[in-house]
Amino acid sequence: MQLSINELTTYRWTFDQDVRAYRKHGVQCMSVWQDKVSDYGEEKGAELLAETDMDVATLMWAGGFTGDDGRSFQEAVEDAERSIELAALLQAKSLTVYSGARGGHTRNHARRLFMMAIEQLLPTARTHGIELAVEVMHPNAASGWTFLTELEMVLDLVQRLRDPMLKMAIDLYHWGQEPHMYPLISDLVQHLSVVHIGDTYQPPTDEHERCLLGNGIIPLELITQRLIESGFEGPMDVKLLGQEIELTDYDEVIRSSIDFTRGLFDRVAQS
Repeated sequence: MQLSINELTTYRWTFDQDVRAYRKHGVQCMSVWQDKVSDYGEEKGAELLAETDMDVATLMWAGGFTGDDGRSFQEAVEDAERSIELAALLQAKSLTVYSGARGGHTRNHARRLFMMAIEQLLPTARTHGIELAVEVMHPNAASGWTFLTELEMVLDLVQRLRDPMLKMAIDLYHWGQEPHMYPLISDLVQHLSVVHIGDTYQPPTDEHERCLLGNGIIPLELITQRLIESGFEGPMDVKLLGQEIELTDYDEVIRSSIDFTRGLFDRVAQS
């Protein structure tokens, strides 16, 4: 199990600040926010990752295939193709994909648009060896991001397509409080590219308010144990955001996350 830090956790830092701070704290894997690396310079960013021996769990993000953000379908697909190429440049494991909100479409038509986009993107993903990690979000927190709000539906979609480059991403902020996720873990694991780890004091909302790991109500140890028992070996990506995180020194957020997560891994390994 590999520990990763998501750049959203250190929202106000720049790309190079993130890379150097994570490595200073002994973290060797991160999830890259495309806006940050583009601001820094994509080629220069790839060089910095190589120089610091930093792995990339996932590049965030591509999507919006339903047109809810004002782009046409083809514009969104072409943008996603460029994101796959950037993920390859950064030697990322995956590209996180959001379908886009349903908008004015029927659910069936939104699903058709998403499937058309995935079918167009998979050849590029195969060429570059980049997994498309489709993130499914809790319905209370998915506004503006995705209409894919049912774990079972997305799992079924991925299973039916049977393409090794099509995977899933789940965020424990969204699903850690949902008992119906637990029986699905053994089926989910073989299709998971990355698991985002977060904690919260309340059910998920559009505000995405999270807290330091271990301070909230999500049973992270139980979920981690079930993931490991089911064979998950991919990155566990610390993804924290919200007011509490912004009011805490980022170095302390990183230290706290590392201490909690490594202790979690140790306890699960010994159980």
